Amino acid sequence: MSLDLAFGIARSGLLATQRALANVAQNLSNADTVGYTRKTSSANALSVNGMPLGVRLGEARRQVNDALLAERDARGGEAAGAAVRESLLTGIEAVHGAPDSGDSLGDTIAALRGTLIGLRAAPNDTGLQRDAAQAAQTVATRFGEIADAVGQARQQAQDGTQQEVAGINAGLREIADLTNRIKGDIARGLPVGDLEDQRDMALSSLSESLPVHALHQSDGGLVLVTKGGLGLPLDISGDALSTSMASVGPNSFYGTGGTIPGITLGGVDVTRQLSGGRLGEYLTLRDVTLPRYQAELDVAASQLAARFDAEGLTLFTGSSGQVPDTSLGYADPASGQMGFANQIRLNAAVSSNPALLRDGTHAVTATPGGPTDFTPNPADGPSGFSTLLDRVIDHSMGETSAEGANWPPIPSGGLGPDGKLTSPFIPGRSIESYAATLTGAQTSDRAAATGLRIRAEGLKAGLEARLQVESGVDPDAEVAALIQLQNAYAANARVMSTAQQMWDALQGIGR
Repeated sequence: MSLDLAFGIARSGLLATQRALANVAQNLSNADTVGYTRKTSSANALSVNGMPLGVRLGEARRQVNDALLAERDARGGEAAGAAVRESLLTGIEAVHGAPDSGDSLGDTIAALRGTLIGLRAAPNDTGLQRDAAQAAQTVATRFGEIADAVGQARQQAQDGTQQEVAGINAGLREIADLTNRIKGDIARGLPVGDLEDQRDMALSSLSESLPVHALHQSDGGLVLVTKGGLGLPLDISGDALSTSMASVGPNSFYGTGGTIPGITLGGVDVTRQLSGGRLGEYLTLRDVTLPRYQAELDVAASQLAARFDAEGLTLFTGSSGQVPDTSLGYADPASGQMGFANQIRLNAAVSSNPALLRDGTHAVTATPGGPTDFTPNPADGPSGFSTLLDRVIDHSMGETSAEGANWPPIPSGGLGPDGKLTSPFIPGRSIESYAATLTGAQTSDRAAATGLRIRAEGLKAGLEARLQVESGVDPDAEVAALIQLQNAYAANARVMSTAQQMWDALQGIGR
């Protein structure tokens, strides 16, 4: 082997070692950087016709399990969506009240029944009459408070939808920019590990808003597909998705004939293809969960008012003094049920004259399978008149409209502004039992969301730990590699020093 060749081999070893040392130093300095993955380079021996020419270090590359990354991001989207659901439903649960607080909707209706039973023992007691009227007012107030909380949560879901669309567009632009830079550097033969780390972080953030499946291309390009099979464009100059602001009320809905705007891509409505993450949860809350909550409250309030009215006591009305027609479907505008929980109130006539709780407000004509005849107590009638109180206690607040005749079942289907929603429970026949059931169903959704969030966060943490083991920086391993590289550097330096000494000796002989 010539001295020139020895010099060249040693020099290539020094250069390769220097580059490897730089990789180790970079790994150590970024050990605590979020999203950073370990970069390693492989050394390749160079030879021609079996003659060694030295060594060359390859490009610094990262070793990342893409399937593990995708699973971590999926769990991140699940956790983010559950957190949104938990947050919005927590406010509704708080207004419903704790099961043992005594002020839930079912409890207030039970309290109303209790005051009416107390009044039945002394129908002419004005104090008991006022107590019963106040209990009825409390029921109406609780309906309004819960319905307002549902409406506020639904508006937050609509506003959150718009915010998430804006965030998704910003995320897609960032990913598009990083992808263009990665493709350019690959074409120029430059390392792209750090840019790929940044893109993975951007994809992780995007997946919390809208879970996507990333298809990696050999040239560094990327194709993003949603869970619904929708391809998302990567454009650094524009917004992929678009939507608009809207005020949401009890009669608002998304779909044909609705007033809630959809989300479009290139002018095409793609709302139903966007699921998962925060955006998907906001859409589900806005279009399914909260409209159902609203409808269940409306049905309960409407049935309560209608059943009292059917027995001869208009105890509850809407803002215009109307009583809903529960014989019609919930979504039928003529029924007056939609949004009734927001406006239910104590009848102004009863408020000003609580004695009507004893006497009744209007006559009733018997109907087949319905309430029997009733004539109100006249002004000069008996002070101990109890016929009406018997009717409302036994029937308005019970399961029957008359002896041996059941009330029509409280509907569980045909709910929502578009009549397409269904309650997840079988309604009880009495208003009190129905109110207690809907309270339990609505408040349990928050607990389920909390459990889902905790589980998803735990899975995500476990996956992140695995990624850290496989792709993160282990300071101890890097320090061990550093020592090996220092030894290799010293060995190559000794080769060059020895070759230099031999060269100097040869020159001395020549002289």
